[in-house]
Amino acid sequence: MPYVELPGSRTYHEITGAGEPLLLLHGGFCSLEATGDLNRLLSARYRVHGPERPGHGRTPDQPQPYAYAAMVDHTLAYLDAIGVPRAHVVGFSDGAITGLLLARDHPRRVASLVAISANLDPSGFVPDEQAALSVSARQHEQLGEEYGRLSPDGAGHADTVVGKLLDLWKREPQITPDSLASVTAPTLVMAGDRDMVTLEHTASIAAAVPGAQLCVVPGAGHLLVRECPELVGAVVTRFLASVPALAGR
Repeated sequence: MPYVELPGSRTYHEITGAGEPLLLLHGGFCSLEATGDLNRLLSARYRVHGPERPGHGRTPDQPQPYAYAAMVDHTLAYLDAIGVPRAHVVGFSDGAITGLLLARDHPRRVASLVAISANLDPSGFVPDEQAALSVSARQHEQLGEEYGRLSPDGAGHADTVVGKLLDLWKREPQITPDSLASVTAPTLVMAGDRDMVTLEHTASIAAAVPGAQLCVVPGAGHLLVRECPELVGAVVTRFLASVPALAGR
């Protein structure tokens, strides 16, 4: 099994394709399966690195609460372990928040950023009744099935992971729009028009990042990477084609 030993975390990861390095970061309560179709599309042109964070997919959980700062640290440790000093970053949901923080606080590591369905703070979510429509019952069932099948902690640990994620989403992130003015990486902000993050909030993220592009995918909910990977992949590929090539990759 492809694991890499990181400080405090034996992390599952997959590397596919060839070309410039691209880091694909999954969302909360997701595994690499959720971004699998997007991965296959991007790996036609890039060397895609997909790590699974603690408590997700095939990576064992850790006892401490979840925090975005810890996700950033885990991602940096992963890049160091695989010898990638700089990469394109495509993040979904929690992975997109991690990508924004990486681009803001560690600009030398991020060649470009695609942030899909991110939020800057908990106020960015739509009301609960709308959020429930953003992820279908079938999608919830699929995520639960994948967790039970893949997790080394066993299917029964899912409630613990969900509880820690819900606690995280009530508290974090706390990113001020002004702080994103320092982001220098070319950035694309994406979301579905039926996302659990409001369109106004998504637009505010794009407005806060200098020169960022904005794409709202019609008819798509929060799991747009799974609902319409071909469309998302085409938009991301077009964006990345406009980004300067990595020197000395």
